[in-house]
Amino acid sequence: MPCNIRYNILSTGSHGNAVILNDQVMVDCGVPFKRIKPFYQKISLVLLTHIHADHFNKITVRILARERPALRFACCKWLVKDVAECGVDKRNIDMLKPDREYRYGICNVIPIRLVHNVPNYGYKIHFPVGKVIYATDTNNLNGITAKDYDLYLIEANYEDEAIQEKIRIKKAAGEYAYETQVVKNHLSKSKCDDFIYKNIGTGGTYVYMHCHQEKATENEVK
Repeated sequence: MPCNIRYNILSTGSHGNAVILNDQVMVDCGVPFKRIKPFYQKISLVLLTHIHADHFNKITVRILARERPALRFACCKWLVKDVAECGVDKRNIDMLKPDREYRYGICNVIPIRLVHNVPNYGYKIHFPVGKVIYATDTNNLNGITAKDYDLYLIEANYEDEAIQEKIRIKKAAGEYAYETQVVKNHLSKSKCDDFIYKNIGTGGTYVYMHCHQEKATENEVK
């Protein structure tokens, strides 16, 4: 069965993250404004996850605040100050708490706390036509359930055996293995698959998000 929820993955991964759902809800804003420009007039709600620049592009947020002064932004408490400093009117910023349901008319939103190297949220988003869960940049999804959702947008960052072999080779050569930080801060494909298989029902759709890519410069892992 086709998914009833329209999803447009503008970008996912360390180079930038932004997903538009049903034309009106954007999760993450970590891309240049030119990537959002064809769609931004229809967006009613922006859900922000965490502070890393590939998920929170301050210049793009600033432009959105200027071009769409009534646009609503929702985030956790640790992002409120940064969002306001981008020029978003504080009256348009909703500070969300985990595991509570927030009603926006076009959808209901439930933030879920994720395990990363900075405070981070994922989101359950319930539309009249179906339910979505979005979770990236997390070591695990322990204690989180999303039974019979229509769309799963879940990080599948690396294959366990492949990344452990890279770590072994680099350590043996006396090199810094940035992959150790990837393992600490991101979800493996096996953990992603396990979560999906435990939760997905008939007709559900899933997309692997934030898949790991080799970097030329490996000084920082987000």
